[in-house]
Amino acid sequence: MQMKKTILSVMLACVAVVDAAACTSAIISGSLTADGRPILWKHRDTSDLNNKVERIDAAGKIPYVALFNSSDKECKEAWMGMNDAGFAIMNTASYNLKNDTVSVMDKEGAVMAIALGKCRTVDDFACLLDTLPKPLGVEANFGVIDAYGNAAYFETDNWRYARFDVWDYLIRTNYSDSGRKGEGYGYVRRRTAEHLLAPYLASASVTPAVMTEVLSRSYYHSLIGKDFETDTVEWTTDNDFIPRRISSASVAIQGVGTPEKIKDMVMWTVLGYPPCGVVSPVRVDSVPLDLRADPATGNAPACDKANELKKQVFSFTYDNGKNYINLKALFKPDGTGISQQCRRESMAVYEKYGIKLGK
Repeated sequence: MQMKKTILSVMLACVAVVDAAACTSAIISGSLTADGRPILWKHRDTSDLNNKVERIDAAGKIPYVALFNSSDKECKEAWMGMNDAGFAIMNTASYNLKNDTVSVMDKEGAVMAIALGKCRTVDDFACLLDTLPKPLGVEANFGVIDAYGNAAYFETDNWRYARFDVWDYLIRTNYSDSGRKGEGYGYVRRRTAEHLLAPYLASASVTPAVMTEVLSRSYYHSLIGKDFETDTVEWTTDNDFIPRRISSASVAIQGVGTPEKIKDMVMWTVLGYPPCGVVSPVRVDSVPLDLRADPATGNAPACDKANELKKQVFSFTYDNGKNYINLKALFKPDGTGISQQCRRESMAVYEKYGIKLGK
C-alpha cells in the first residue's frame, strides 16, 4: 500500500513535467503482421490538439497525404504521412540527444514535409539528412518505411543521426537509444507498448487495428502493473498512459512490400483524443472529408467530434482537474462507455476491409 501511495505521489508531482514530452510510436515489419505488410504507427501527443489530414500535390514534388495541425493553413509541417512513391514517415520528439545550445529548433514537421515531397526509399531519407543544411533544428526519432520492404528509425539531432534498421519491430517514445542513458521521457509508455503488443507479436498477428484500438485506447500502466480499464475507481491521474490529455491523433500506416502495390497503402487515422475517436481509412490519392479542414472552421469535423467527447473524460475543470481522467466516462460495465462505443465503430470500419484484432 505504501509503495502505491509513493508511486501516486510521484505521478502527481510529474504531471507538469511530462507535458513537455510527446508521442509513442512503433514500426512493425511484415514478418510480424497478419497480412505480411509493415505498419508504421504513431500516437501523437502535442500542444496543438486540432489536427487534420490533407493531400499535397505541388509541382516538382511527389504528391502525398499527411497529418497537419489545423492551424497550419499552408500545410508546411507534416507530422506523419505517406507519398505516391510508397514512402512513409513519422517522428517522436527526443529529449536526450542534443548537446549544443543552437537556438534553431522544432523543425521536425518541416523536415518531414520535405521528405514526403522528395523521398522514395529509406536510403533516400538518409541522404536527405546528410545533405540538408546544418544545424537541422531537430531532436527526434524519425521512423520511415518504403515500398521495397525497408524500415528504420533515425535518431537525429542538429548534426548527426544513428540509424536503426527494423527487421522485426522497434518502439520509440521520447528518448533515443543512442542518446544519454536515463534521460528523456516515455520509459513507462514504451514498456506499456511492449506489454500490449507481446501477444500479437508472438503470433505474428499485428494489424493496424491493434495499434489504434488496443494501444491507443489502453489505460494499462506498466510500472504499476495495472489495467485501469477494468478497475472500479472512477478517477485516476493522467500520467504515463499511452493516451494522454495532450493526445491529438493515432495513425497507423499500412505499407506494402512491392512498388506495384503502392495504391494499396492505407493511413488508418483517428483524429482528436484517440479513446474518443473513430478510425477512417486514408488512401494515397484521397482523404475522407471529415478528416479534412472544414472551410468554415478550419478544423476537421472528426477531430472536433472526438475532442467534444473528450470533455466528458476531463470533466473536473477546476483546481488541478485537467490532470484527472474520468474512467467511468470511457468504460462502463454495460459497454456503453465512450471508448467502448468508439472502438466498436472503429472495428466495424476495419472489418469492412477484412481487418481484425489479430489473425
